[in-house]
Order: sequence, then C-alpha cells, then structure tokens
Amino acid sequence: MSDFPPLTHVALTVRDLDVSIPWYEALLDARPVIDEDTEPDMHHTVYLLGNGTLLGLHQHRRAASPAPFSEFQVGLDHVAFGCADRTELEKWSRRLDELGVEHGAVKDAPYGSGLAFRDPDGIALEFFAPPVGS
Repeated sequence: MSDFPPLTHVALTVRDLDVSIPWYEALLDARPVIDEDTEPDMHHTVYLLGNGTLLGLHQHRRAASPAPFSEFQVGLDHVAFGCADRTELEKWSRRLDELGVEHGAVKDAPYGSGLAFRDPDGIALEFFAPPVGS
C-alpha cells in the first residue's frame, strides 16, 4: 500500500440549511460550489476550502432528532481547521468576534493551540495550530 490517502471531505448533517448556509458562508467567506438535491430525501451544499478539502452540509428530509449535538455521543467529536500558528488563531478569534460567533479563548497545549466554537446546530468546530517550533 502507498501512503494513507488524504481526507477529501467532511459532511455535516444540519437541521436547517436556511440557517446554516448563511452562517457557513460568512465564516468561510465563500459561496457553495455544489448546491443540489442528491437523493429523493436529501439536499447538500458543499464548500471548497482553500486546501482543496470539501466541507458539505447535508439536510435530510426526515426530521432531525430534537436532541442537541453532543461530542459525548458516538460519532463526530469536532472538526478542526488548520492554522499556521498561534498568531493566525488570534486573527480568527477577532474574526469570530466580528461575526458575533461565541467562542472560547485560545488554549495552548504541548500538542498545539486551539480556538473552539460551535455552529448554529451546536456542532463543535475548532481552529488549530501546531505547537511552536514544529
């Protein structure tokens, strides 16, 4: 086998695309590259991120559970977007403030630094930078 293949896309199920699409467009400063019905009971909207990775938002016609997102359930814990360094994290912190998105402080750990926030459905998101000197 050759090297393990890179991650190409992440797809998140959301409750209401009418809420999530404008929120993600503001965060990503981008318009979708795909916005279509893919099956009789699903619609997806897809964004192309700067590194070629796709981020998809799926809304199923079947109503989502009323339970809030929880990283303590089996499945997704969080999605992290890579930043070059802590300075870039601080810029994103200011950008989230401009967008009115609640977030935590930049947290430093031996393995890197992170800035945590949540989307309109409460899905855990993070900007992450490697540790200094790596």
